[in-house]
Amino acid sequence: MANVASGLFGGMGGCAMIGQTMINVKVSGARTRISTFLAGVFLLGLVVGAGPTVGMIPMAALVAVMIMVSVATFDWHSVHPATLRRMPHSENLVMVLTVLVTVLTNNLAYGVIVGVNAAMILFTRRVAHFAAVDAVEDQDHDGDGAPDVRTYKVSGELFFATSNDLVYQFDYAGDPQRVVIDMSDSHVWDASTVAALDAVQTKYARLGKEVEIVGLNWSSAARHELLTGQLGDGH
Repeated sequence: MANVASGLFGGMGGCAMIGQTMINVKVSGARTRISTFLAGVFLLGLVVGAGPTVGMIPMAALVAVMIMVSVATFDWHSVHPATLRRMPHSENLVMVLTVLVTVLTNNLAYGVIVGVNAAMILFTRRVAHFAAVDAVEDQDHDGDGAPDVRTYKVSGELFFATSNDLVYQFDYAGDPQRVVIDMSDSHVWDASTVAALDAVQTKYARLGKEVEIVGLNWSSAARHELLTGQLGDGH
């Protein structure tokens, strides 16, 4: 809100995390919120009451101040070789991309945008392998030795990255006439998962087999009920 208000008066937005928190606490030794208020009052006094005098300060001196601020606030332990070796490669890559884009474009916003998008892509790639489909103990009710029901237990978070291979985890030809898909250890997050479940049911239906989906939590059940049968022909 303060940045928006300052922009209305021609001011430049600032970062409270660095200027009013890290420097205030680490360098100035602040302990209460009154310190932030006093820092703002002092800055206001400099700008309003001593603007011409402040304007005479050489830019080189301000650059030196900002360099020392960077040195004081930088977490040097985070770039220590021993730390980098222990960190996941994906997190190191995000850090390098953010720094490179910021330096090359001279725009922190671009660096943050690239870093956030890279982190999302790498996170999606990592969690894409956390979903699993396991066949549990078959049930034989008529005593002929052949299972009457095949149960599959699906576990993990199901969204576009993890549901791509869901269709290929079932033995359509070898399963009995009734199949139960237990979703009690999973969660349906998006429409692509509902479409994958529809495709599974369609493939079984073509073989004359019945599929029952059980164990959906209330959120997943609501999403499935809303979207099932509405996302295509099940191919």
